[in-house]
Amino acid sequence: MLGDDAELTAAVRAAQDGDETAFRTVYRAVHPRLLGYVRTLVGEPDAEDVTSEAWLQIARDLERFTGDADRFRGWAARIARNRALDHIRMRGRRPAIGGDETELTGRAAESDTAGEAIEALATDGAFSLIGRLPQDQAEAVVLRVVVGLDAKTAAETLGKRPGAVRTAAHRGLKRLAELLRDDPEGHPESAGVLDALPPQREPRRRTVTSASVTQMRARTQKDM
Repeated sequence: MLGDDAELTAAVRAAQDGDETAFRTVYRAVHPRLLGYVRTLVGEPDAEDVTSEAWLQIARDLERFTGDADRFRGWAARIARNRALDHIRMRGRRPAIGGDETELTGRAAESDTAGEAIEALATDGAFSLIGRLPQDQAEAVVLRVVVGLDAKTAAETLGKRPGAVRTAAHRGLKRLAELLRDDPEGHPESAGVLDALPPQREPRRRTVTSASVTQMRARTQKDM
């Protein structure tokens, strides 16, 4: 384990011991990607609020977490997903699921498409395109490419098989490439996604900052 993952793991463990600076480091490292994932579930207007609720739970339950940076990202994503689904149920809306797991039986490309596309999809323009994917593909792409989960951890988050998540991500990235080909000038800053993709085979805003979450965590510790 090297680089950013090692630093995040160390920060998580320090935060569990009550280091508020370390918790802010964790927040800054994970929040942007977590917010992006929540956007695919609840849409832009509610994403900040739902993600804020997720961080409050993360702060509250952090002491019970065990694992490294990869496991933490998956754990945080599951919490965010649960908060998003609670929000959807409360609002009486359902996510636009694009098919079920039986449609994902095709084999994905041998190369790790998500790993190769992560930099290309780190733009707002490309992210807006993700919102046009079927929900299963959008979640798979964001969890694999944006949040940075491996297929096993993403599958645990979604309650699916790793192979199904790989295929959904592969199909989602292929569809993103098609959208960009259809309208390349509409998203010029996102055109790099095409180069990142390997050859395809036919088969009321309430923003919670790191400081406020840290304060909530400190209050929670005092109450325990």
